[in-house]
Amino acid sequence: MDVVLDMLLTQPIGLLSLFTILSIMGIGFLMLSWIKRKMNDPKE
Repeated sequence: MDVVLDMLLTQPIGLLSLFTILSIMGIGFLMLSWIKRKMNDPKE
């Protein structure tokens, strides 16, 4: 597990993959909150 964390945090491709994963998760949370808001008040 130490090797994986070391590669993720020090190699450029590891940082890029972390950024990609976090971006996808962030977009998912934004879409989820937007859909919840639309379901509660469709006129908005």
